[in-house]
Amino acid sequence: MSSDLPSHVPDTEYRGFIGLLPASARPYALLARLDRPIGWWLLFWPCAWGVALAGGALLRWDLILWLLLGSIAMRGAGCVYNDIVDRDLDKQVERTRLRPLASGVVSLKAAWAWLFILCLIGLTVWLQLNWTARLIALGSLALVAAYPFMKRITWWPQAWLGMVFSWGALVGWLAIKPEFSTAMLLLYAGAIFWVIGFDTIYALQDREDDALVGIRSSALRLGENVRFGVLVFYALALASWAGAFWIMRPQWLGLAALIPLALHLFWQVGTLNSGDGDDALAKFRSNRFAGFLMFLACLVLGQAG
Repeated sequence: MSSDLPSHVPDTEYRGFIGLLPASARPYALLARLDRPIGWWLLFWPCAWGVALAGGALLRWDLILWLLLGSIAMRGAGCVYNDIVDRDLDKQVERTRLRPLASGVVSLKAAWAWLFILCLIGLTVWLQLNWTARLIALGSLALVAAYPFMKRITWWPQAWLGMVFSWGALVGWLAIKPEFSTAMLLLYAGAIFWVIGFDTIYALQDREDDALVGIRSSALRLGENVRFGVLVFYALALASWAGAFWIMRPQWLGLAALIPLALHLFWQVGTLNSGDGDDALAKFRSNRFAGFLMFLACLVLGQAG
């Protein structure tokens, strides 16, 4: 660890769980974004949806807990890897310049070691799956490895992130029903559109800095049409999920399970202030609740089926 500390450090080092850690451990917790649980919640929910819609939420509640642990570990590993790749860009962006690796608080060698430890935790979770789910889970590694480079080559890195963050829907489903189905694929597709929508909202915080340093994002590409773009992505998500639900239970009553989620997503779009970074962050974080509403809908359909 470098002795060259930044002039000031994030206040998250002194609050909650992070504040209880020894000072030497805090930079590693921050590097894995353990102070920001919203990330692993958003990674976890598609896993839980897959288990629930496949009908295994009650019988395999232990699997859901394993997938939660895996989401925390692998989201942390993804953040560490992203910061390793982006350490030079992070130094140029106001919001990210004090990240432990960019600021020099954590060395590159130490960051790689921490990444390895987090991957070992992920490996433990991987061993709890059946072989079909294991093989599918391995397929996500290439997507994860490529993601940090997408913002350099495409205006739509959020689409790539959607494929990465939604992969758990496939894993969760196949861990219960080790066979592919159209309902599973529609669940996955809907999750991708959902991620594109909420990550576009998240990217609103960095539009000015991203434009200055050459980072591309859907928020920049959509320009003044951000709200309409997010609306379209959320509508596509709901349509995909409605298709999955209809396959599982071809009754209009089954689609009613999506109404609370639909109302929440439309509330996000209707009240979004694209010029206010704080509002964008609040709307982004509210997707933790959106994920819970979708889980309840999948639970109802999965048990009814």
